[in-house]
Amino acid sequence: MKVNDVPQDDVFDYSQGIKKGNYALDEQGKYVMVPSKGWDVDELINGLAYSEYLNKLEETRKEVLAGKKSPLAYYMELRQMIPQLLGKTAGIAAFRVKRHLRPEIFARLKPSLLEAYASALAITKEELKTVPQKPKER
Repeated sequence: MKVNDVPQDDVFDYSQGIKKGNYALDEQGKYVMVPSKGWDVDELINGLAYSEYLNKLEETRKEVLAGKKSPLAYYMELRQMIPQLLGKTAGIAAFRVKRHLRPEIFARLKPSLLEAYASALAITKEELKTVPQKPKER
């Protein structure tokens, strides 16, 4: 793609004001970074990905409210974390994080473990013990 061909479509700003850049060929045939306002294809793909994220988050929220998973599962999904990442961030072994996704085990966690999880997830201990009653808005 040449510098003049870089898309400049008016699209929804998923990047929240952060400039996007695309590599394109300049007149000398060298790759240069060219700022872009966006591209219709990017908007479509990002919209689909965000919709899928919200669907998965809502599914997890319902499972927590039904008692199938602990609130930890919801906040992991909200932050898009897997047990290995949360474990590394909180200083807890990944196999223990997986166990703590079970509501009956999560209910017995010591305050120090709850604090480690809350800190890693950037929420309070009180928030960690519950999930929102309403789904996250789109």
